[in-house]
Amino acid sequence: MKLTRRLMISALGLAMTVATPSLAAAEGTIAIITPSHDNPFFKAEAVGAEARAKELGYDTVVMVHDDDPNKQLELFNTAIGQGVKAIILDNAGADATVAAVQAAKDAGIPSFLIDREIKESGIAVSQIVSNNYQGAQLGAEEFVRLMGETGKYAELLGREADTNAGIRSSGYHDIIDQYPDMEMVAQQTANWSQTEAYTVMETILQANPDIKGVISGNDTMAMGAWAALEAAGRTDVIVVGFDGSNDVRDSIKAGGIKATVLQPAYRQAQLAVEQADQYLKTGSTGVDEKQLMDCILITSDNAGKLETFALAE
Repeated sequence: MKLTRRLMISALGLAMTVATPSLAAAEGTIAIITPSHDNPFFKAEAVGAEARAKELGYDTVVMVHDDDPNKQLELFNTAIGQGVKAIILDNAGADATVAAVQAAKDAGIPSFLIDREIKESGIAVSQIVSNNYQGAQLGAEEFVRLMGETGKYAELLGREADTNAGIRSSGYHDIIDQYPDMEMVAQQTANWSQTEAYTVMETILQANPDIKGVISGNDTMAMGAWAALEAAGRTDVIVVGFDGSNDVRDSIKAGGIKATVLQPAYRQAQLAVEQADQYLKTGSTGVDEKQLMDCILITSDNAGKLETFALAE
């Protein structure tokens, strides 16, 4: 991924809920559009953005696009028709989303993207994403350490249309491939899905009964893989995820999954709302469009401090 003029930010820091128009806050309405809230990561984004928007005096409309670009465009048209002041978006595809964000811009509605980039600059006001490459390297370094720098492993990939899937995989391999005794015996997508990951892991395990580790593009797939491994009596297999979910936190604390990488979804969404508020009031966010938030490695040492994609100090 090539980003220009990045702002590095520390990580420390159609289902729809529509507010009643008659109760609209004085500042107007902010639309919050994400993938399905069945994934706790996306739910945390929506909850964080909505909470911060209300604190700043805005009404909100929360919608989900289910990673369907056509549905996403319909939701954008709905938001435009309602005359929202701004849109906070975790998008449904780096290419497919450009037209929707452009349509909002043409209607005078600024968009503030979180978690996933689009493949155009100058259309959205902000694109705030986790430093997926940095985070993947953290996860890979821990994975290699846990594996003792040797052994057969599998990689579970995310959705192909999601830029983050490729970035994380590249980050993993730029570390793991330095160790000649680490042998990848399977690399397969599970589309960010726990159910798919379970099935994929069953197949991988049947073909590679001597597998020693699994590195996953997100926590949801890691949970699916771990469930399949548990069902097969293979709790000796080392599993590392990516996201920092409460489910994986609990698994780490129980001695199951060994590690994950926290990307601060809740804070990221709140930051997007804060930048939207500043932009609406001043015409500028005061920062570059492309921004990165650093990730944090989560192990048994700090898992107890993790709550809803945020790490307590």
